[in-house]
Amino acid sequence: MRAPDYERDGVRLYCGRNEDVLPSLNIAEIDAVISDPPYGMDWDTDTTRFSGGEQGVSRGKEWETRIASDDEPFDPSPWLAFPRVVLFGCNHFAARLPVGTTLVWIKRNDAAFGTFLSDAELAWMSGGYGVYCFRDAGGNAAVGEKVHPTQKPVALMRWCIGKAKVPTWGTILDPYMGSGTTGVAAVREGRRFIGIEVDERYFNVAVRRIDAELAQGKLFGTASDA
Repeated sequence: MRAPDYERDGVRLYCGRNEDVLPSLNIAEIDAVISDPPYGMDWDTDTTRFSGGEQGVSRGKEWETRIASDDEPFDPSPWLAFPRVVLFGCNHFAARLPVGTTLVWIKRNDAAFGTFLSDAELAWMSGGYGVYCFRDAGGNAAVGEKVHPTQKPVALMRWCIGKAKVPTWGTILDPYMGSGTTGVAAVREGRRFIGIEVDERYFNVAVRRIDAELAQGKLFGTASDA
């Protein structure tokens, strides 16, 4: 059994590949998988190449690394058996998903539609048939300091935890943890968290962010204050 690379107050983080870590986990304890996986689009993370749409000014950044495993089609099937599942980027692998709920993150304010990259992003959630939208009043600024090329706002991931109805004292698994946003959201929502990230650079970022959040003394099992 592999020990976590970081463990504190209901959080366990692993730096490695899913296939190496999952055999060490008690799958029965995981109440939900909530993740922003690699979409399989081999995305060039140097976004300075974009003109910024109608505004004509690039807002991009040149990242040093690309998304791990993004150069091959994403297979969601290993995660579909879990009780509750939220997977972002579902429009890239929709043919591999059963019918479910669609979550829409509207990234732009109305006046900014068409200005840079996508106006919204989609997530598939297991169960149901509805379509639900999230828009944070802070717009793109809600992400905060961006330390990962596909980083999501903490408020968005907290909303996903609520939509998935993760139970009090529940455990959330993010098998593609990135910079740890889902983990920060889980701590704020009083949920336990297991995170896996293959890229050591982003794993270390996630450790810093989640450790700082835990240092604030949030107790697991408390009611959501979203």
